Amino acid sequence: MKSISNGIPSAMIKSRAAKGAKREAILNAAIRVFARRGFHQSPVSEIAREAGVADGTIYLYFKNKDDLLIAIFEDKMAEVIDGLREALGKHETPSAKLNCFINFHLGRMAKNRELAEILQVELRLSSKFMKEYVPVRLTEYLDIIASVIEEGQAKGEFRADLNPGVLKWAVFGALDELAMHWVLSRRRRTDLKMEAAQVSELLLRGMRNHPERGDEILGEGRSPEGAGAS
Repeated sequence: MKSISNGIPSAMIKSRAAKGAKREAILNAAIRVFARRGFHQSPVSEIAREAGVADGTIYLYFKNKDDLLIAIFEDKMAEVIDGLREALGKHETPSAKLNCFINFHLGRMAKNRELAEILQVELRLSSKFMKEYVPVRLTEYLDIIASVIEEGQAKGEFRADLNPGVLKWAVFGALDELAMHWVLSRRRRTDLKMEAAQVSELLLRGMRNHPERGDEILGEGRSPEGAGAS
């Protein structure tokens, strides 16, 4: 007899797992190849070789190279968002949560340079991504910043005159520019941990109702590791 799990034959479960593993292998191979050669200079055949699959197998999972690039963004952003929510859950004050967000964002970049190159550089070279793709994951990511700011305003910790919709882009823009500079700085590596601490202090001082109470309100550890960036 064929074993059944929750009404689904075990053979089907194994088949789905195998397909998922192969798709993940293709995505990881594409990250390495795109980072090494650049998006436009990366043939699908090289991605297939890197993943250990036939060329045609790529097209069973992705329509084209642009679709593959967008899938990298969606999948990795989903992982980042899950990890970020878990990290934020360890902190209580809005100041500590925003500090966590800043360190988490830059810490993730520092942890995987190849992926950072894809997200910061190669993704923007795809006309399909820039012109047609609806950035649902990015919107979800930015809304996390806005929710932290709104929480801080509700608790009287952040200034009430701030617009969360504008400020979320300001926070993300600052982090995005620092990450881009880090990726493109070939000769001199910048210290993302130090920069994260400086950006966090600068933003929080401008947002708080009582800047002089910064350390008291922040309270819970200021390092990227403590904020979930490791």
